[in-house]
Amino acid sequence: MSPAVPPALSLDGATTRYGYLGPEGTFTQMALHAWGAARDAVHHPFGSVDAALGALRSGEIDAAMVPIENSVEGGVSATLDALASGEPLVVVGEVLVPITFVLAARPGMPLADVRAVGTHSHAWAQVRGWMGTHLPHAAYVPTLSTAAAAAGLSEDGSAAYDAAVCAPVAAANHGLEVLAEDIGDMSSAVTRFVLVAKPGTLPERTGADKTTLVLYQRDDHPGGLLELLEQFAVRGINMSRLESRPTKESMGRYCFSIDIEGHVLDERVGEALMGLKRVCAEVRFLGSYPRADGTEVRVSDSTTDESFTDARAWLHSLRGLPG
Repeated sequence: MSPAVPPALSLDGATTRYGYLGPEGTFTQMALHAWGAARDAVHHPFGSVDAALGALRSGEIDAAMVPIENSVEGGVSATLDALASGEPLVVVGEVLVPITFVLAARPGMPLADVRAVGTHSHAWAQVRGWMGTHLPHAAYVPTLSTAAAAAGLSEDGSAAYDAAVCAPVAAANHGLEVLAEDIGDMSSAVTRFVLVAKPGTLPERTGADKTTLVLYQRDDHPGGLLELLEQFAVRGINMSRLESRPTKESMGRYCFSIDIEGHVLDERVGEALMGLKRVCAEVRFLGSYPRADGTEVRVSDSTTDESFTDARAWLHSLRGLPG
């Protein structure tokens, strides 16, 4: 079942304008289609994650679908960095897309004659083993996306490469011949995409939710990261992703991009955010939203909403305050 458009994208009947990492034929466009965006919505491709999120911040579009994590290569740095700074944005949903790559070229190009291959860096990392076996002497030429690599071969013939690693749909869109199918080194590779919007109404709590945060330390000191992580551990909150990213202020200065299980409306998550607010220089809340896989969060008896509200009522009684 395709996820519904959340309240954050309600436009009083107006046509929703979606942006995505283009051009047409990228896995990001596939994620947008999987999201279930209305057929009458405007789908606008952008040449980079920064361009798509910049258009969202300026009001040119209402939401943007961008890649954030790959099961093989980990976090997508361009997305993590763009969300960690600038005008605040929030994630309102996520989509998981199985990744299947083909090697495509202009009709008539034999596999044996391929001397250079164009594709996105994340795609290249996922086909290095196949390339090392079948095209060990082929040079790698980076492109803005896998679809851009396919488009480059179909244009004026001036591409600096002979073949492209791309999605099957991109090869078909640009009239390319598939030289080899399913060339990924990991057959179970999946990329996670997120739909990003401006802050607004929170997606409803489902019990199978995820919250994304960026944490900035006040200073670098022994046990600093442990101090942050303890805010989750003592409240029974599981992390599903933790990555450090340079703040770009100076060497050795990092922030932490984190996904946790749960929704900001959960008592345990709210308590953790308050704890982080006390110990961090900045806590950037990047949204609470339903998990794409629908897996319900497991909560122990001591960290249910009721356990927190009961404890708070008990403390109020000690202080002589109304419950």
